[in-house]
Amino acid sequence: MMKRTRLIATWLCVIGPLVGAAPGLAAAAEKAGNAALTLPADGIVMHPEYAKTVGRMAYVWGWPLVNMQNRNDRITKAPHPGLLGGILPAAPRGQVGMLHDYIVPEETFVTCPNQDVVYGLGFFSLDEEPVIAQVPDFGDRFWVYALYDQRTNQFGELGKPYKSKPGFYLLVGPNWKGQKPAGVQAVIRSPTALANAIPRIFMDDSSQDRETIQRKLNQVVFYPLKDFNGKMKTIDWKTAPDIPNPQADNASDGETRWVIPEKFFDQLGQVLDQVPPLPGEEAMYAQFRSVLAAASRDPAIKEALLQVAKETEEQVITPFFQWKHNGRPAGNNWNRSVHNAQTGLDYFNRTGTAKSNMFDNRPVETQYFYTDFDAAGAVLDGGQRYEVTFAAGQLPPVNGFWSLTLYNKRHLFSPNELNRYSLGTKNKALKRNPDGSLTIYVGPASPGKDKEANWLPSPKEPISLYIRAYWGKQGILDGSWKPPAVRRID
Repeated sequence: MMKRTRLIATWLCVIGPLVGAAPGLAAAAEKAGNAALTLPADGIVMHPEYAKTVGRMAYVWGWPLVNMQNRNDRITKAPHPGLLGGILPAAPRGQVGMLHDYIVPEETFVTCPNQDVVYGLGFFSLDEEPVIAQVPDFGDRFWVYALYDQRTNQFGELGKPYKSKPGFYLLVGPNWKGQKPAGVQAVIRSPTALANAIPRIFMDDSSQDRETIQRKLNQVVFYPLKDFNGKMKTIDWKTAPDIPNPQADNASDGETRWVIPEKFFDQLGQVLDQVPPLPGEEAMYAQFRSVLAAASRDPAIKEALLQVAKETEEQVITPFFQWKHNGRPAGNNWNRSVHNAQTGLDYFNRTGTAKSNMFDNRPVETQYFYTDFDAAGAVLDGGQRYEVTFAAGQLPPVNGFWSLTLYNKRHLFSPNELNRYSLGTKNKALKRNPDGSLTIYVGPASPGKDKEANWLPSPKEPISLYIRAYWGKQGILDGSWKPPAVRRID
């Protein structure tokens, strides 16, 4: 019984600030001892303002999970693995589509893509259809297969940072009860039935590496367990047929809208049924179900939830798109990610990431630094010129790779004459300064032919800068490394 009272205490700590509960209520619940706990009553006549209060928290909590559900529903309509509209990797449920080169600026599936890796993408229903993940021998090349549950958290450890061996891995759901087949390296269990995979394989910016990597990419194949025969399958991703996408979103409008406020509360019940509560979330689930039940009986409650969904989208979700509302300060007007892809009960960072840059990697794999401001605190303007100088010996300390990426006001790429959107480890032509430092130039026009190798072209609109540090060393992990100042050049 003490466990149950702690769950109620947890709920009060979460919802208390929203409903005006006094801090002493959580302590009172903890002291309740063996007293039976009363769950929300059935058949009550709930008034709209109460429904809106609980509904606001439900919207913030459930936004990433509904987001995942809707992405799954769209991507798994693909009739075969390939590129949706010739742009985005897609596949039927239980499979993965792969790029054969960097992602292109027309992509709108997710904000903050990078052009350091070759991506894949696929969604699964792992309780009813376990999936085999093939891992080729990547040699010294950095790679990671990021596996996400419906909460947008990573599960399993599959990649170079974990010294994963080539071979076959079986992905299963929380309720799968089969046996590991012969020839499979390991079974990796997702805490939710809905899951997805986003393989990331490093590729440098050279035609030679583009050619070298293809044979390995063609062995990055995922498929249902029923198709496993112990032999490595291959797909030539360069020649995989494209998938028509007549209703493609325009990149100038930003990321596809994956959560529609008007539909959210119609979808939330399915999420609550599919995703088991984490320890401490049981009381919250009960409150959410109580409100949904009231809405099913009372049109006024249903309308109240519709209004609170639209209000919360505008007032709470939209501000997460600004980097100052993500993670924590990292110095020089940058912020850094916190609890990325392992959020647990940290709903602030889970929802913020889902809005601003969904599908990040967990900290041991990648740390992210981002800013909308220069060193003086002014908003970054792509019509101006900036310098970002890494002092000698102060490049991001990594075992994998690092990059500095420029995004437009929608956290996507704006096409430019160099087809260049990031600079870092992948670029072999970067020029150092005489003192060993490295300066990257940001601006709408070339800084001069002698500096052009270090130039990130910018669109004439608000922009963001974003540093990735893959497989960071201690300075990245403990926060002692600081990103450099972004200095405007007059």
